[in-house]
Amino acid sequence: MTERDYGKEIDALREQLENLQDMVAASLPNKPSAKKLKEVQVMQGMHPDSRLSDLMEELCHKTEERNGSGLVSYLGIYQSGGRQSNWIRSTVPTEDLLSLIESGIASKVLACIGNPNRLAILLEILRGPKSVTALVEKCGFGSTGQVYHHMKPLLAADIVVEDEHQKGFYVIQPHKVQGVIMLLTGISDMVDETFTKGTWNDAEEN
Repeated sequence: MTERDYGKEIDALREQLENLQDMVAASLPNKPSAKKLKEVQVMQGMHPDSRLSDLMEELCHKTEERNGSGLVSYLGIYQSGGRQSNWIRSTVPTEDLLSLIESGIASKVLACIGNPNRLAILLEILRGPKSVTALVEKCGFGSTGQVYHHMKPLLAADIVVEDEHQKGFYVIQPHKVQGVIMLLTGISDMVDETFTKGTWNDAEEN
C-alpha cells in the first residue's frame, strides 16, 4: 500500500485555491490595482455600495495612468409625464469639461437657461409636455407673448422643441434631458458637500 504524502496534497490544494482566487479576481470588472499611486490619492470606501467605491478607486488609478487632471463617470434616469431618459458616460476627461469654459460654450449655455423665467419653463416642461396656455398658468406669466419671449432662447438652443406627437405642446429635447438634470446635480453638489471627499485642506496648508 502506497503511503500518502499529505504535505504534497496540501501544497496542491493550496495552489488550486490560489489559482481559483486569481480566476475570481480576474472576473471582477476593472478591479483597481492595490499599488500606491504617486500623484493621485485613492479615496476608498466613499460609498456603502462597494461597486461604486471600486469605481472611484478605478478612476483614481486611471487618472494617474494618463497623467490627467481627473475623470468623471456618471449615470442616471429621469422619467416624468410618460417619458423616460437614461444616460451613462464613463471616464470623461475633466480637461474636456474645463475646455467648455475656455471655448465660451459654458457661459452661453448658462446664460441661456440661467434666467428665472426660463428655468420655470424648463421645470414645468420637465414634468410633462405643456402648451403655451398651460405655461402661462403654471409659471404665472401675464400673457402667451411673455411665454414665447422667454422660450425663444430655449427653442433657438434646441433645448425645447414642439412635441411631434402633440401639436402646440412643448417638451425638452430627449437627448438634452440628461444635460439639464446633470446641471442641477452639479448645483446640488455645490450647496451640499456631503458626498465629496478630497485633500484640499492639505493643499491649503502647503
